[in-house]
Amino acid sequence: MNTDIPFTITDDMGIDSVQWDFGDPGSGALNTSADMEPEHLYASIGTYTVTLIAYRAGVADTTQQNITIVTPVAYNFPEPIDTTLCEGQTITLSAPVIPGATYEWQRPDSIGSSIVADTTSTYKVKINGCLVPDSVNVYFTPIPEIELGNDHLLCINEAIRLDATSQDGNYQWYRDFAPITGANASTYVVTTSGTYSVEVDAQGCGIYRDTVTINFGGREHPFSLGPDTLLCPGESITITPQISGATRYEWSTGSRNPSVTVSSPVDLWVFIEVDRECEVLDSIRVDYNRLRGVDLGNDTTICKGEFLVLTADFGTGTYLWQDSSDQATYYVREPGYYYVRAQIGRCVSSDTIHVQYDDTLRVNLGPDTVLCRGERLMLHPVGAGSDYKWQDSTMVPIYAVTEPGYYAVVANNACGQAIDSVSVLLKDCDCQVYLPTAFSPNGDGRNDYFRPIYRCQLSDFKLSIYDRWGARIFYSSDPAVAWTGRQRNVPMNVGTYVWVMEYRNMNAPEALVKKTGTVTVVY
Repeated sequence: MNTDIPFTITDDMGIDSVQWDFGDPGSGALNTSADMEPEHLYASIGTYTVTLIAYRAGVADTTQQNITIVTPVAYNFPEPIDTTLCEGQTITLSAPVIPGATYEWQRPDSIGSSIVADTTSTYKVKINGCLVPDSVNVYFTPIPEIELGNDHLLCINEAIRLDATSQDGNYQWYRDFAPITGANASTYVVTTSGTYSVEVDAQGCGIYRDTVTINFGGREHPFSLGPDTLLCPGESITITPQISGATRYEWSTGSRNPSVTVSSPVDLWVFIEVDRECEVLDSIRVDYNRLRGVDLGNDTTICKGEFLVLTADFGTGTYLWQDSSDQATYYVREPGYYYVRAQIGRCVSSDTIHVQYDDTLRVNLGPDTVLCRGERLMLHPVGAGSDYKWQDSTMVPIYAVTEPGYYAVVANNACGQAIDSVSVLLKDCDCQVYLPTAFSPNGDGRNDYFRPIYRCQLSDFKLSIYDRWGARIFYSSDPAVAWTGRQRNVPMNVGTYVWVMEYRNMNAPEALVKKTGTVTVVY
């Protein structure tokens, strides 16, 4: 009631004109409409008979349907509105029990008056088709995995940083089992001998501990791996420590060799035993220029009257197209060969694409893929236009895949018909990257940041976030950089935003993982 009700025609092929009657004579002249997709405001509850007369080549086709207008339910969920649970826990959210009422939560299988919340999300409910204005935000605190490493005997004047970083954790460090005053950060730098331990309070989800013994002795041995290094895509570097008397090496990669070769971004460290009496250590960051290689895509053919957007956008740099334009993107409106040269720092990349025009529709669901169990693949009907159907005859703009099988889309437009399909397989993965489905960047210190959660080393990482118009509002090639819910320091509106992420597991770099999803900004 008191809400504009939209009306649509499921099959409008060949319709010349329409005449709607909303069965609401009390609305006067607003009771009828000749629009193809009208809206009508019902001021009173009750059942109304809506009549549609559609004319095809002058022949009238009459359809009637009853709709029921109900009074929306005013309901507020009990406090607290925001709830944080431990990983693996659940909470039951309940709406008021109304005899004969229908319920619709965000999960299709939840149609009762309650829902078991087991994932981070903003939970809402419709009662008798009307959305209850109140909602509940549920967040989950992950269980930390604390690993301080092996015991070490370090040389005089060395130092080691112990790291117990976890999400939403509170920390207390100890030396020889006595608390260290003020040592409440996620890391602690050790410069004196002792047995060091840390307690991590996972926001009420339990206390997690680990202990390591660090001693100092021997002589001082000045040592450095050198400055951090920035490489161009495709380059590699061999790190060879320059220190005399080395008797044993322990690299973060697991290697025990005197040198290691790096071909992907990494925070690299090494312990080196000197003269069999003590160890020195140092770390180095090897990173790659964000210019990962320009890829304009494969040669393509598009329908006449359409245009193609080519992008080489890797941030601040110089770009040169075949016609001397210098923007990061290029709009193709006619057939031909298109070329771009991109340069960021000393790194240069280029690509060429051949674009042809005809009246054939091109649909692309992407390559066949393998999902980790528990993951979701979001299929976008790229190039399908507005008239398409999936293999189950639905017309959703994004098709969520959670089970193995073949998925296809059939598209029609002025270019004709096009079909594309993908094969989706499932496997067990030892490296999974998760992104929350909602966060609240309100500065209260809880769930203020949107960033990936992972427990393995990543490479070739990219994360882009888009608004509902398709404009990119955030980009990062560093998984440690979080989105703060802002663009150019301006807070984004409450709503849902689309993210696209890709990465490689450094332990299995041959497989590039691509994921898409949505995140809801709430305050």
